[in-house]
Amino acid sequence: MARWRALPGAVRFAALLLAGALPVLAFPAPNLEFLAWFGLVPGLMAIRASGSARQAAAAAWWFGAGYLLAALYWLVPNLGPGLLLVVAVLGALWAGTGVACWALLQPPVTARRGLAALLVVPSCWLLGEWLRSWQGFGGPWAVFGASQWQHPAVLALAAVGGVWLVSFALVAANTGVLILITADGAGARLLGAAGAAVALAAGPAAFATAPAPSVTGSATVVMVQPGIVHDRLLRADATQRMSAGLRRYHPDLIVWGESSIAFDLRKDTALLGQIRKLSAAAGAQILVSQDAIGADGSKSKMAVLVGPDGISGSYVKTRLVPFGEYIPFRQQLSWLTSISRAAPQNMIPGTGAHVVTATMRDGEPLPVGVLICFESAFPDMSRVDASRGARLVIYQTSDSTFQASWALAQHASLGALRAAETGRPVVQAALTGDSAAFDAQGRLLAWAGPSGPAVIRVRLGLPPSPARTPYDRLGDFVPWTAAAIAGLATLFVLFRPDWIGRHRVSAHRPGRIPLVRNHREGSSVVVTSGSVGNTSPVQPPDSGDGSDPSPRAGT
Repeated sequence: MARWRALPGAVRFAALLLAGALPVLAFPAPNLEFLAWFGLVPGLMAIRASGSARQAAAAAWWFGAGYLLAALYWLVPNLGPGLLLVVAVLGALWAGTGVACWALLQPPVTARRGLAALLVVPSCWLLGEWLRSWQGFGGPWAVFGASQWQHPAVLALAAVGGVWLVSFALVAANTGVLILITADGAGARLLGAAGAAVALAAGPAAFATAPAPSVTGSATVVMVQPGIVHDRLLRADATQRMSAGLRRYHPDLIVWGESSIAFDLRKDTALLGQIRKLSAAAGAQILVSQDAIGADGSKSKMAVLVGPDGISGSYVKTRLVPFGEYIPFRQQLSWLTSISRAAPQNMIPGTGAHVVTATMRDGEPLPVGVLICFESAFPDMSRVDASRGARLVIYQTSDSTFQASWALAQHASLGALRAAETGRPVVQAALTGDSAAFDAQGRLLAWAGPSGPAVIRVRLGLPPSPARTPYDRLGDFVPWTAAAIAGLATLFVLFRPDWIGRHRVSAHRPGRIPLVRNHREGSSVVVTSGSVGNTSPVQPPDSGDGSDPSPRAGT
């Protein structure tokens, strides 16, 4: 730890940024998901080596900024240098994790402090994730638990406590590894190993003991991905041409991507007539997406369900993309539009998630939770749809802005989390890729990348409308519990500040070297310090103001 503190500040800060970026490699597109189980350890070790709680909070701030900068680099076209401001502000949410790590894992790490760390450090991390998941802070992108999207056995934890429980298990495993490699006593090391093992085994244990999903029907969904077509009229034409021969797939529902048509169907009756004919020819309703323009020039994103008889349902996007579809605090941040492609005007959000009922080929109703683009990042919206009887969750997206970046795969992978959380199959239909489909346990069924046009047909098992996962029923009890643990730890420190002080590492100086410090008006204090023996201050003359002019022994 002394070597770390001896490094120049710029070197330490750069190392913390890199340490924060390291665990982001667990997400798509690198998909090194195994890294999530130990990739936080270098950063936690650096934070632990801080000289004080304040330094640990600052170190964790830099670590969090590095994490977000790596996870959100693809926003540069929209935000430009404004991205640095965003990550600098949100990085502060890691400060609590830094203080907890420093306070509990200073040497010597006892078994009792190690056990506390296994609860408090993941709780502080999770509390920060939960806070930044509020839409006003940007939303829950790159929540750590989402890195495990490829592993249904781990996603079984999401069915219990949402993505939050997966994040908690990952951070607990990292904390256990840190205790294992840094603790001095065998008991504390054993505790660290046990903590990491329990966190690693929790998902498979939940998967093995969970009842098999109930399936009471099936539906064939066909997604149409026209690929990169920049002209909106040509894109709409390409989507319609690709949908003309879909009857051979026997679809129950056809899904187009976000902004798949260029005009408002409530006003363009000719275009509506063309889509009605397509629906009749295919034998299935078509879920399209349009940019609706109000009489006052306001703009909103809308999903519209069209059948042979016309429009039978719609949904207006509620959670808008920060800076892409609206600018938070526009009055203060409107300058971003002059240096980036931030939204020139704020879109109008909808009133919340609700179910749209489609009609399958056999005439049976199919309650569908329809959400748009960025809304796939929010666990609460798909949970609302499930609570209202949806048997299938559909996301429409475009993602054309973020071609050749990690954003496309990261976005599509979120469907696995939402499927596992709600116990519903999930499909994402993208204009340009990535389109994907997952079963009710989050297992990947189909995936079409951004390489070109694609038609994706998938047969989905449907749960009964009343089916609920524990997460559906209990909601966000995991982050609330984490907030309680973090709050209790904070109160303990406030009422027992000496508890941290007893474990603080003192600065080490070679023995018996006199240090001279100027004090007040030319007086000096000579302090003899070292690794052994007491400090011996020599008191300067009293200044006559009644105060003690010298530092106290041992300071």
